[in-house]
Amino acid sequence: MCAFLNISRGAYYYTQKLKQYDSTLENEIIEIFKESRNNYGTRKIKKALSRNGRTISRRLIGRIMNKYGLVSNYTVAQFKVQKSEVNNDDIRNELNQSFNGHAIHRTVVSDLTYVRVRKEWHYTCVLVDLYNREIIGQSVGASKNAELVKAAFLSSTIPLSDIEFFHTDRGNEFKNRIIDDVLEVFEIKRSLSRKGNPYDNAVAEATFKAFKIEFINQHRFETLKDLEIKLNDYINWFNHHRLHGSLDYRSPVDYRMQNSI
Repeated sequence: MCAFLNISRGAYYYTQKLKQYDSTLENEIIEIFKESRNNYGTRKIKKALSRNGRTISRRLIGRIMNKYGLVSNYTVAQFKVQKSEVNNDDIRNELNQSFNGHAIHRTVVSDLTYVRVRKEWHYTCVLVDLYNREIIGQSVGASKNAELVKAAFLSSTIPLSDIEFFHTDRGNEFKNRIIDDVLEVFEIKRSLSRKGNPYDNAVAEATFKAFKIEFINQHRFETLKDLEIKLNDYINWFNHHRLHGSLDYRSPVDYRMQNSI
């Protein structure tokens, strides 16, 4: 039959053998990795093994690391920026980089950022009150779109009718009939950053910088619900306890309460 089908007998009788690794080597790699405080990758582990008299390929080290879920702190998943059309609507920048001295609830800025949930990228949107840098609305979702922004509005802790201006960059997710309807119903005026100028939305950018360092980089998120729960906890701390230099080192809620007396 093999001759008729023109295949070798060796191929017919071949059975894949499960690879068995030296348990002593595995333990040694695990120990080196942990002693490095989870920082070493295959290259440095190979060097450490060679000093112990072992000559092991990086490929084998990598397979053992994968087997035990050993991931170097330097192995960071990189987010691929997806290019999309920008909002070219003729809408003025009402803020003009003037971020201080705004009345309570009158001016809200917003932005979106990406968060890794297991092996997939998800997104979060926040609304920030310029009066005291308080996060007054947030949402999480699997897509970077207008529905995510709308969900942040729906979670708002302040009456939307109090908002006078809504300022964002020119991301296409903010240019949508869904958002326009929300703003129209509550008579909220638009304000857009100039094209390609991140400084025009500096408060939202600074909020997300702290957000990434203090929150995203400190957790692993297993599910979207897990992200949502941990995000709510962080925002509660951010609003009620975190000291803000721009607020004379008071929390946003403390600043609001003290200035409303």
